[in-house]
Amino acid sequence: MPPVESHHHSAPHSHSHGHGPAAPVSRHLRKVIAAVLIPFAAAVAVGLLVLWPGGAPPHKRSGVGFDQPTERARVTKVAEVNCADVHAEQQPQPPSPGGQPPAGGASAKGKPCQQATIEVTTGENAGRTFRTVVTPDALRHYTAGQDVVVAYSPKAPKELQYSVSDVDRSLPMWVLAAVFALAVVLVGRLRGVLALVALAASFVVLTLFILPAILQGSDPLVVAVVGGSAIMLIALYLCHGLTARTSVAVLGTLASLLLIGLLGSVFINWALLTGNTDDTTGLVHGLFPDIEIHGLLLAGIIIGSLGVLDDVTVTQTAAVWELKEADPSAGWRKLYGAAMRIGRDHIASVVNTLVLAYAGAALPLLLLFSIAQSSVGTVATSEVVAEEVVRTLVGSIGLVAAVPLTTLLAALVVSADRKTRGGPPGAGGPEAGGGPEAGGGPEAGAGARAGVAGPDGAGGPVAATVGRQRRHGGHGRRRKR
Repeated sequence: MPPVESHHHSAPHSHSHGHGPAAPVSRHLRKVIAAVLIPFAAAVAVGLLVLWPGGAPPHKRSGVGFDQPTERARVTKVAEVNCADVHAEQQPQPPSPGGQPPAGGASAKGKPCQQATIEVTTGENAGRTFRTVVTPDALRHYTAGQDVVVAYSPKAPKELQYSVSDVDRSLPMWVLAAVFALAVVLVGRLRGVLALVALAASFVVLTLFILPAILQGSDPLVVAVVGGSAIMLIALYLCHGLTARTSVAVLGTLASLLLIGLLGSVFINWALLTGNTDDTTGLVHGLFPDIEIHGLLLAGIIIGSLGVLDDVTVTQTAAVWELKEADPSAGWRKLYGAAMRIGRDHIASVVNTLVLAYAGAALPLLLLFSIAQSSVGTVATSEVVAEEVVRTLVGSIGLVAAVPLTTLLAALVVSADRKTRGGPPGAGGPEAGGGPEAGGGPEAGAGARAGVAGPDGAGGPVAATVGRQRRHGGHGRRRKR
């Protein structure tokens, strides 16, 4: 009778594992994981302290591009005027390659221009007004009461010191951000709140550490590794808890980032990419010549891959843990195979997402190549496109490698944990007579667990009875009710 009583008490214990949160890992495994992650976290903390910039370096405004002071202003009046009277005649445009007239040319011809009166609302010259002319074929037109952003050139003549550089779109951007936050909280609840906190922390690390440290002249690659690791640790542990499952995802992400950094360095050097492919990069290099643009490209690859890597590693780790909870008798090979079937679908969707994201962002550039009738080889090997191709493919290789690596780590950890973690006497563990050590074989342990695996009776009392009969040589006894 004692074995029967022991098995009877094991039922609610196993049932709680099937429907509750993932069981904590054994003390031995916690020590092994901590031995790897604690030195890594300490190294990241030391790197933050050593490289902390203390703010962006001061410099004089050049007045070029984004490097010019701006103020807020408002359109107070819009009037229609003759384009010739304000010296804003439209320049004739060449016909298109097919001989068709330029788009918008016929519709804009003969239309009056707009003269907008702008009042500066911030800065030392608040209240000053100036006028700007908008031609009929301009992409942007103004309305009275509209808020705009104006560029200020103090060295220019007084009537030319202010010019409209952009529209003020603060309201729609804040509304969109509020809708996003509301959707995350409504669906994710507490996890959604934690995700928003982690997002805010990521922006803090990016704006207070990564960007100023690069501007101060620190190696962009080292800064990206330290800052990206800090973002990874904060985001993963804050959103998913200080658990072994999260730690496995951290290890998988770290290993994949190292692979991305190695491949990125090799192919950037091999392809002779400079990283100076647009006006913004050239302006940064002109203002801060000490910045290593070559390293800035590699740093961008690492930081850009980090967000998707977190998604892949957390998903694969969670899949392995849930598969183990659904089938406690599964070994690491079975868990690895089942989780990899999930991971392959994830790989296909993620890689396609990365490629389409680049194609969407670079659509105007691709249109220019199409108009020029350039060959695919010419387009792909030009530096402006090759830089993004290397960025996308290196990141994708890291994502693809993260799936089997993280899945294997999770399968080994969760399997080793269930073998080493024994419950108290009578808790349904190996000591309860259900494992191979008791002579019952794997089937006995599986049968005993199957008796409490599901609430719908699949593998219920019948399977439990079979397990008891096997342990007692086919002469299992029923306890009187």
